[in-house]
Parts: sequence; structure tokens; C-alpha cells
Amino acid sequence: MNGRLAQLLILASALAVAPGAFAAEEITSTLSLDELVAAALRDSPQLRALRARWEAMGERPAQERTLPNPMFSYMGMDEVDRHRFPDTNERRLELQQQFPWFGKLGLRGKVAEKDAEATEHMYWAAAREVVMMIKESYFDLFGVQQALTITRGEKDVLSRMQKIAETKYSTGTASQPDVLKAQAEISMLGARLLELEQQEVTIKARINTLLNRPPESSLGLAVTPPQAEFEGAYERLQALAREHRHEIDHAQVEIQREQHRRDLMKKEFFPDYRLGIEYRNFDRGEDMVMFTVGVDLPIWQRKYRAGVREAEKMIESSKAALDAVERQTSFDVRDAHFKALTAQRTVALYRTALVPQAEMRFQASEAGYRTGKVDFLDLLESERFLLNARVMLAMAEGNLGMQLARLERAVGTDLNLNANDGGNKK
Repeated sequence: MNGRLAQLLILASALAVAPGAFAAEEITSTLSLDELVAAALRDSPQLRALRARWEAMGERPAQERTLPNPMFSYMGMDEVDRHRFPDTNERRLELQQQFPWFGKLGLRGKVAEKDAEATEHMYWAAAREVVMMIKESYFDLFGVQQALTITRGEKDVLSRMQKIAETKYSTGTASQPDVLKAQAEISMLGARLLELEQQEVTIKARINTLLNRPPESSLGLAVTPPQAEFEGAYERLQALAREHRHEIDHAQVEIQREQHRRDLMKKEFFPDYRLGIEYRNFDRGEDMVMFTVGVDLPIWQRKYRAGVREAEKMIESSKAALDAVERQTSFDVRDAHFKALTAQRTVALYRTALVPQAEMRFQASEAGYRTGKVDFLDLLESERFLLNARVMLAMAEGNLGMQLARLERAVGTDLNLNANDGGNKK
């Protein structure tokens, strides 16, 4: 699978970064998505634990394919009434090696290889999960920070409206309640800013936790926007998921492992054997060399038949698990694809219709209020509508990025969806 090489290259580049490259003080001014993903892949305790386990499992095949240690024995024999041990009349040196039945060592190695391969797929599935959570949180932060910028800028608009109302009030063309309404709206805007700032703090704490950093560590402004133009054919995404989803690979490896175990259990019906050589030294008489051959007696056939039946049931279970994973993957892709398309259409609706319409309405209301054709309440309402439309657009853009991250998780690979993300496969 082509993605495996890309995965290894990305991981190698992430691990090659100097330990202090993503220190807390350096993620402050701007916050790129690539930077966070690389830091999460490197620093996640969960991934470090899984990778160490994967590497440990990779050492097992060599152990399973190796013969057990040979047995060396020394024996002495003497006449009962003389007791000259250890200076005996007869000395025996014996070397014995056990050999499993033909094919057992190879099958044990194959089982160990599949264990390691299954652990590898567990690692990459967990890595995809971490990448998704980082991207979700990043685009959530992107939307909130954009909303904060818009809301803070709206304070200038309200201040201008307040000055217009004060000027009209001073000339007698407007009432004092118009000024009070503008002041109250500025106060309400302050409360809205506090709510958005609280959301920003919470999201940053979540990102820091994913990066294995203290929750209060500094994080800067999210600068990687989501890709608004998303085109992904549903059939192509399903095909990509069948190819790249590590949960499917894991289930397939489980089947192969249980098949090897079944074959190994069938070998248990045959005996292991031992070969040995013995050297005897006598004080009186010639020395002797003796060869020995021994075999196990696998007479408890019931146990081995039960082992084969167990392996058959485990194969059946693994096949059912594969079917369940494939069904779940198909659903995940369908669900994520529909939600991503919906989010894309929502962003387009705000950009092409609601925000332009709200801007035109506000401009008309402001001009009408200056000439006395529109009352202040209508102007205030048009300002609220414009602010809400802009904030909702920012949040919709953040949601689009989150939905695309979930789509990538469902497919099991990056889809080059983010303009500045580089399409790295992890």
C-alpha cells in the first residue's frame, strides 16, 4: 500500500525534529496546522506507548523461530562403598537438543509476525484519531478566533452609531433613548466577547492536552484556513477507505493470525523430538560415546482437537469482526461525506448570500437613519443581523474544517483538503 511509505516518512520527519522545536514558548504568535499535527504525533503519550509496543512485538518472530536452548548434563557414578565423589569411576557428559515437529517454528514465527503487524495497524489507527482530534480542535479554534476578531471590530461600528445618535440628539432630530440603546448594545457586545474568549481558552487547553503540554501553555492565532472548495466523489472515498482504513487492515491481519494458529494447533498432533550425544569416561576400560533419540508422546488427542476447534471459532470471530468494521467504515464515510458537503454549502450560503445581503441592509439603514427615514431600532437590528451573519460565517468555516477532518478520519488518509496542510499522510 503506497500510504505505508508516506506514513513512515512522515513519522520519521516528526521524530527527527529536535526535542525543543515545539516548546511552549515557540507556539505563540501564529499557529499552523502542520506544526500542531507534527507535535501531536511526536509527543502524544498514547502514540509513544503504542509505538514502543509495536517495536517490542517486532522482536518476537526471531524468538519464536529459534530452537530452545540445548541441555548439557554432567553425571558421575561410583561404587557404593567407596564414596569418592566427585572423583568417580565413571563420568558422563551429555548434550541434548529438543526439536519441534517440522513446521512448528515457522508457524510460531508467522503468528508472532501477525501480532506485530496487528499492533502496527493499531498504532496507525490511533495516529489517525489523534490527527483528527488535533484538526477538529484547530478549526474550532480558527472559527472562534475569527469570531472574536469580527466581534471586536464591531465595537467600532457601534461606537460610530452611538456618535451619530448623539449628534442627532444634540440637534434635536433624535431622542435620548437612541443613545442609550447604542450604549446598551456596546455593553451586550462586551458580554459576547467574554463568552467567545472563554471558548478560546477551553479550546486551547484541549489542544495543549493533546500535545502533552500544560493546559495553560501559550498558543497563538490559528492561521491555516479550511479548504472551502471540496470535491470528493462518494464512490472514490469509499474505495480509499477500503484501501487505507487501518481498522480494516487490522481485522484482516487478525484473520491471518488465527489461520496460522489453527495450522499450528494441527501440528500439535505430531511429536516433538530430541537428539542427544553422551560421552562416558571410565577409570577402568575404554571410553564410550552414545547417541540418544527421544520423542514426546502426544497421547492427549482430545486437548489438541479442542485447540483446533478453538482456532476455527477464532477465525469465524475474526471474519465477523472484519465484516463489522467494513460496515462501520462505509457508514462513517457516508456520514462524514454528507456532513462535509452540508458544511461546504453552509459556508457558500453565508459568503454569497447572507453576508452580502446583511451588509447592504446595514448600509441602507445607516444612510436612512442619517436622513431621518429610518429609526434607530431598525438600524440597530440591521447591525445585529450583519454581526450575526459574519460570526456565523466564521463559525461555519471552522465547522467545515472540523467536518473535513472527520471525513479524513473516516477514509483513513489525508485528502489534500487544506490549502496549507500539504496533504501529509499519517
